Amino acid sequence: METLVTALICFPFLWAIFPALIHNSKCRAFFVYLGCGIVMVSSVFIAIRWFLAGGETLNFRLPHQELFGHIFLVGDVFLMCFITYLAFKYKRPIISFLTITSTVIPSALEFVGPKLPNTYTMRFDWLTFIMVLIIGVIGSLIGVYAVGYMHGYHIHHHKELTDRRSFFLAMIFVFFGAMFGLVFSANLLSLYFFWEITSVTSFLLIGYTRTDEAINNSFKALWMNLLGGCGLAVAITVGYLWFNTANLFEFIRIAKLSPDDMRCLLPIAMLAFAALTKSAQFPFSGWLLGAMVAPTPSSALLHSATMVKAGVYLLIRLTTAMADNYVGNMVALIGGFTFLVASCLAISVSDGKKVLAYSTISNLGLIVACTGCGYAETIWAAVFLVIFHAVSKSMLFQCVGAIENTIGSRDVEDMQGLMSIFPKLAFILMIGIAGMFLAPFGMLISKWAALKAFIDTKSVYVSSLMVLFICFGSATTMFYWTKWMSKILGPATREKSRDLTKKNEYISMFFHATLMVALILGFPWLSQNVLKPLSRNMFGAVEQVISQENIIIMIVLLVGVFVIPAFNYIMTKNSKYRPVLTYMGGANAGDNMSFVSATGEAKEMHVANFYMEEIMGEKKLFTPAIIISAFLIIVYMIIVIGGAF
Repeated sequence: METLVTALICFPFLWAIFPALIHNSKCRAFFVYLGCGIVMVSSVFIAIRWFLAGGETLNFRLPHQELFGHIFLVGDVFLMCFITYLAFKYKRPIISFLTITSTVIPSALEFVGPKLPNTYTMRFDWLTFIMVLIIGVIGSLIGVYAVGYMHGYHIHHHKELTDRRSFFLAMIFVFFGAMFGLVFSANLLSLYFFWEITSVTSFLLIGYTRTDEAINNSFKALWMNLLGGCGLAVAITVGYLWFNTANLFEFIRIAKLSPDDMRCLLPIAMLAFAALTKSAQFPFSGWLLGAMVAPTPSSALLHSATMVKAGVYLLIRLTTAMADNYVGNMVALIGGFTFLVASCLAISVSDGKKVLAYSTISNLGLIVACTGCGYAETIWAAVFLVIFHAVSKSMLFQCVGAIENTIGSRDVEDMQGLMSIFPKLAFILMIGIAGMFLAPFGMLISKWAALKAFIDTKSVYVSSLMVLFICFGSATTMFYWTKWMSKILGPATREKSRDLTKKNEYISMFFHATLMVALILGFPWLSQNVLKPLSRNMFGAVEQVISQENIIIMIVLLVGVFVIPAFNYIMTKNSKYRPVLTYMGGANAGDNMSFVSATGEAKEMHVANFYMEEIMGEKKLFTPAIIISAFLIIVYMIIVIGGAF
């Protein structure tokens, strides 16, 4: 297994050379498809082999561990030099300071610090199993989608931009390798190396177009994630000097043994801080919103299978060390607050990608809040949220990108009547939206479980706040998704045109839609055979989060959502019907698009959503949200750091 894991981590890095060097479109596409296929098959094979072997936790060292240690060290220095060069080139001194600080200190400790014991550096357990499948399957599908999308992006829509598709597709494979390395790493030195690669790769993808906006947004993402890298560096330093370890699981064990000792909580707090920056929680949400300037495949990748999932992955790892202490309270409050505020902000925007971005931040907030409580029930909910969110959000971003390429806009208002114009795209979009907030899809089930767990939390004030955050956040979530859904199902306001979506894009999107339905059907099996062992592995006990009666209710809802509409369609598809003109506040002009008003004037029908910008707009909420969340983090970090010293 050690050799297979090593190959899975190394292969994407090496394969990235092919798309980087090949500039013939068809030849490059072949190597991207082949590489994505190998990554997907390898990740599924390794995961299934581990599962069938009994699912026992494997702690191991990489073959030639010392060689890899030197590679990681050289890689850290190279990344530092590369970032420093770009920081000086674009006159961003704060970025050079952050990268030098976060790299030099842990690197120096490897040479002059105390000698650490030779323990395992990699771990394969149930959480790794889930993350490997998300990265390998969802990530590879995004890679397949990217080939067709980027062709249309440059050939049809952005001819003015330099065609750097070879670079873009190569970076996708680098992202795969970095994420595989990150989720297997038990040693913080190797985790830090892969963590920084994800930060640099996202920076390069966000700045792909090299416009002023793209450059500014890419540097925003870089400095915020480098700030999190500094948190990792502090945790490594504390581990070296105080605990003689750089092992993540040793940190967790020490914190669980002494939950009231702030010295033991300090590295956990620093790691949690790093995870909050990576998972785009307030006050660090700005970098993920700015990432929208990048082509759609990078957005799908950042929001689903990589980057932000690295942050919540680390928090799930830390959850048992955060139960009922200051660090856990900080994480839970920041997550719950982000969930509510981001869902409110999503109501006020009509840009489809921006709605998806705020939705990502909001749902990540709920996952983060679940990890902060540190109970088996909340982690059950958090992991399900991670799984369903990865599939839904990847599919939604891909679909919105395809819609933008086809109709020339990604504005929700321009998607009026999409179901009658482009039914395939509309169907995929509807499945994705339904997956985010309707029963029996996993996002709603997970919120249900999280709400129950928060009610049982020992901290009364945190419990009360979290229940309010979830209730109001879920209500606002339903509001912005139903607005979008109603536009898709409404009467069409544009003529039918040619669908420009390529076959490989549809292959990826329909695979996602099928996977979403399969996850619903396989929900009881997934809970019994994956989530329960994960809970037992982390907490030593298994909680029955969803009762048998509730599972029966979900099956009934599943029938209502899928079977009844399908039955109605089959029974009525050959029925004759008579078109009826609709009433539109006046006499219909005969085309269902315009009407005669009371004054006798012909008026064109206009249907628009209510965005409440004066109440929930970005100008009203965004800055106060940053101030409040920053204040919470500073207060809790002062308590932990002050107590440690």
